[in-house]
Amino acid sequence: MTDQSTDTRRPGARRRGRASALGQIWTGLTRSPAGFAGSLLVLAIVLFSFLGPLLIDQDNPTDITKIWLSPSSEHWLGTQYEGKDTFKILVNSGSEPIWVGALAATMSVTIAVALGSAAGYFRGRLDSILLQLTDVTVTIPQFLLMLSVVAFFENIPPWGIAMVVGSTMWAFLFRSIRAQVMSLKEREFVEAARLQNLGAPRIVFREILPNMAGFIFVNFVIAVNQAIYAIVGLYVLGLMPSRTPNWGLMIHISWRDNFYLNPVALPYVITPLVMIVLFTIGLVTMGRGLDQALNPRLRER
Repeated sequence: MTDQSTDTRRPGARRRGRASALGQIWTGLTRSPAGFAGSLLVLAIVLFSFLGPLLIDQDNPTDITKIWLSPSSEHWLGTQYEGKDTFKILVNSGSEPIWVGALAATMSVTIAVALGSAAGYFRGRLDSILLQLTDVTVTIPQFLLMLSVVAFFENIPPWGIAMVVGSTMWAFLFRSIRAQVMSLKEREFVEAARLQNLGAPRIVFREILPNMAGFIFVNFVIAVNQAIYAIVGLYVLGLMPSRTPNWGLMIHISWRDNFYLNPVALPYVITPLVMIVLFTIGLVTMGRGLDQALNPRLRER
């Protein structure tokens, strides 16, 4: 592990350290073809989902004379059951699953890092209480809890679902963070920081957690994948209110109305599945590349 305590005194050293870290990330991604390709894939899908709606014509009226048209130069993916352009629907359907999944993952990882760091560093009674809380949380079936909350709050907004998903996913990462902090707090650079009376918050957030950056990011990627699958699953089951178009709702409608039996409807059925799978593959490969860049052991290979 790298001693983080030696360059925390001067702003210039901090800036050079941050620049060096960014250089290591870039080097790690570029020397890993899979990681670099995954990063480009994630970036492409994010731009497609968030900038795409700003670049295309939003006029997409219902036209019963154009129901289930085959792909053409006018309609790249054909039309759907209402005569609307499938490509325009696909472009407008990606932002919600991505930002809701990212918000849920951010909440989950933040809770796990905060509680895991506190339990691993301070130990004692606080550690016992948090371990008991984790045991209780792990025993609750996550998806059933989400189903219950969604059923109780019929008009729950997307950010509310992110809060529900994020609050049920942190327990598994908590134990890993706790174990990592317990190991790192015995290292020499942490002992040196204690001797300088830097204080527990600064030691944890400036000395210990930066050495876990790769591990935390990889788990964030995993959490994003899990959150997106959970949220899309709720839409596929028809349990979420359909205020805005999204990939999960497209899958739900295809399954509900048996569109997969209609060959002409395949673009509408398959494209949201393809986007979700590609985004997941991109996140996983990007996470591995960044783990290689941020993990000192892997970086030396």
